Amino acid sequence: MKRKLTIKDVDLKGKHVLMRVDFNVPLNKETGEVTDDTRIKAALPTIKYAIDQGGKVILMSHLGRPKGVKDPKYSLKPVAKRLEELLGHHVSFVDDCIGEGPRKVVEAMKDGEIMLLENVRFHKEEKNNDPEFAKSLASLGDIHVNDAFGTAHRAHASNVGVAKHLTSVAGFLMEKEILMLGKAVEKPEHPYVVILGGAKVSDKIGVITNLLEKADRILIGGAMMFTFLRALGKKVGDSLVEEDKIELAKNILKTAREKGVEFILPVDTIIAQTIEAGVEKKVVSIDEGIPSGWKGLDIGPRTIELFKEKLNDAKTVVWNGPMGVFEIDDFATGTEEIAKALASLKGADTIIGGGDSAAAINKFNLANKVSHVSTGGGASLEMLEGKVLPGIASIAEEDIKKKRRLTIAGNWKMNKTPTEAKLFAGVLAAEIGLEDSLDIVVCPPSIDIPAVADVLKDTKIGVGAQNIYPKESGAFTGEISVTMLKDLGVKYVIVGHSERRHIFGESDELINEKNKFALKENLIPIFCIGETLEEREAGRTFEVLRSQIIKGLKDISANEIMRMIIAYEPVWAIGTGKVATPEQADKAMGYVRKLLGELYSMEIADQLKILYGGSIKPDNFDSLIKMENIDGGLVGGASLKESFIELVRIAKNYL
Repeated sequence: MKRKLTIKDVDLKGKHVLMRVDFNVPLNKETGEVTDDTRIKAALPTIKYAIDQGGKVILMSHLGRPKGVKDPKYSLKPVAKRLEELLGHHVSFVDDCIGEGPRKVVEAMKDGEIMLLENVRFHKEEKNNDPEFAKSLASLGDIHVNDAFGTAHRAHASNVGVAKHLTSVAGFLMEKEILMLGKAVEKPEHPYVVILGGAKVSDKIGVITNLLEKADRILIGGAMMFTFLRALGKKVGDSLVEEDKIELAKNILKTAREKGVEFILPVDTIIAQTIEAGVEKKVVSIDEGIPSGWKGLDIGPRTIELFKEKLNDAKTVVWNGPMGVFEIDDFATGTEEIAKALASLKGADTIIGGGDSAAAINKFNLANKVSHVSTGGGASLEMLEGKVLPGIASIAEEDIKKKRRLTIAGNWKMNKTPTEAKLFAGVLAAEIGLEDSLDIVVCPPSIDIPAVADVLKDTKIGVGAQNIYPKESGAFTGEISVTMLKDLGVKYVIVGHSERRHIFGESDELINEKNKFALKENLIPIFCIGETLEEREAGRTFEVLRSQIIKGLKDISANEIMRMIIAYEPVWAIGTGKVATPEQADKAMGYVRKLLGELYSMEIADQLKILYGGSIKPDNFDSLIKMENIDGGLVGGASLKESFIELVRIAKNYL
């Protein structure tokens, strides 16, 4: 995901700032006053920033479900009053959101003033994302700020429709939601533990399915646990069970086993005959079973301890759904204890996924003890499912441009016969042969080079070799000289690839000789470095990279290094399907760039290309190529197929 533009990325001075907020708050039926102002308070930082920057703030929100008609009990007028009290700043209220009334007030606004429009859902066109209605709303503003994550999973006029007419940026609340939930979805730190509760498995199918691909452990509580327990043949008494989801539960349990995900179910439960305060309750083990006439209403004490144990070493935790009927104190212990466990975790990202989980963490006054409490129940669930949320997709993205010319190099390794290579080179020539906005290189096996070089000779695609021997000629059986390669039109050569190091025993000293010889003969070395899994786990990544760089570049001058390309390939990510996270790769490559600055100069280091290599594919390349220190890719398996063409197209987005 590209970085979304935020309110800090735009000039607000003198601008009409049309801001979508989530003021869908509960009102007292008798007095009409706001009874819970949590969502209003959540929007205050963005509103304050906008007025401090000299913006004229026009707030939009919905409240309740008025079904497209003007209903006084869903008016936002009481919200305007409470907002004014919280801000200590006058807030004008307009009794409609489109038409001449709002327009006249907007035209008369001065810098730093605030107005709140009436409930956008008084118009059925809001939920229908009607183009004309969205255009009318957009006409009130110069810039659109979306700070309503709670509606991000809905394509409505005030969040998505308006963005077709105005540049849309994220407010601070939306920015944090995208950052925290996005991190859990795209790049969680491991061990990654997910706690799921609530009533129904059916509500969480998408989440569970998606998380089985990412999480290390999934802890199940709430009434949904009984569907899984029934699937295992356990006696669950009169507990809530989705009979039509038992087979699904069995399949989920099977998938978890196959993927090596710990799927932890409760070992005991609190039971009662009715869901009321003060009734008789008991603790029973799951193996013992729940007797007929009784129902499970909370996780038991042994389960609480089990769940705490499974959370101890977690680095990322997402919690969605209570462990029991927490609204009744008799059945709130499990939920409260899990909340306390999350609040006590050190060095972990703890994310509460909105809805009842947010209500629970607030009930126990622990919201300020966790990393993030989401303001959107449905939106957070859909984001955890991996869905694209329209209210986020419509926010403008940063236009990332790379400052160094990009290179996409394909290492075919020992693949493709000369006939196959010639045919594939023809495909590349037809699709990307004239592309000159970035450097494209293919490195076939030596036996394929004549055919490939002949096909590509009139294109912009460069040809490279996978290896050289650092002598012009001689008794070196099976080796290839630079002279031979140059005669075929070869311009690049891969040096020091991990497979040459670890399979064929090439030393740093030999690699250094190859680098120097290639440079002497005017070939461009693609110099590979990288650590093994054992070295990374031992915390030796930087030590290994430093040694490989210093030894591999010994006696290479500043002028010569400018003609080289460095390729960082973590050995543990080559051909394994594992990929270094963008942050891991960028951190390692940033260290390499800094080291090159020490060895030569920062001016030189800033110009040098550093490629990433290691199980690159079209579905992970975008997140890698956007990183500051990554200037392209040395591609293995994906360079043997037309996916290589797709990688080139992805790279072009950053030119």
